[in-house]
Amino acid sequence: MSTATIPFSTRIREASAAEHSATTASTFMSDLLDGRLGLDAFARYTEQLWFVYAALEGGAVGDGLADDPVAGPFVRPELARTPEIARDLAYLRGPDWRSDLVPLPATAAYAARIEDCAAGWRGGYVAHHYTRYLGDLSGGQIVRDRAERQWGFARGGDGVRFYVFDAIANPAAFKRDYRTRLDALPVDGPEKLRIVEECRRAYAFNHGIFRELGELYPA
Repeated sequence: MSTATIPFSTRIREASAAEHSATTASTFMSDLLDGRLGLDAFARYTEQLWFVYAALEGGAVGDGLADDPVAGPFVRPELARTPEIARDLAYLRGPDWRSDLVPLPATAAYAARIEDCAAGWRGGYVAHHYTRYLGDLSGGQIVRDRAERQWGFARGGDGVRFYVFDAIANPAAFKRDYRTRLDALPVDGPEKLRIVEECRRAYAFNHGIFRELGELYPA
């Protein structure tokens, strides 16, 4: 089957499979999920998520991105994570959590890249959007489950609100619809290749965050 006849959602998933596997198998995440790291490591990871999602959901989104023919179909209010991360950090770090919030170098680079794409390359923004949100709806639920069991968070409560999508009643159906929107992207073949490469780059950014967290929190 030629690439022209393969749905784009399949192409982007298969083309980034190796990077996805390398990221999910990172030493930091393995140690965190297996209980070898403490709650502070989980909180520091949540802090990094704040910067990533502030970039995904920040100024460029409110400045016309939702009406863009390429990125607009993916800007869905039910996906918004920054309010939930804020709740988690208030629970994990206290009411003054913002005062000590500092991104790791890898996080700062990642957020800057998302902001650049949101401002000037909407196909690249879609690559980062896909990498994060579909992962949150899938593998992110494993992180939530492990965190609840290890640190005694209430089921879907503060501390793991980031992983809870109250506004999405049927995650499986939502993900199918998301992939349909990917397949309908109004871009040509070369642009789709660029989006695939940016997806790989997004995974590399995520892996960089895990690597730096691993250096801070060796098991």
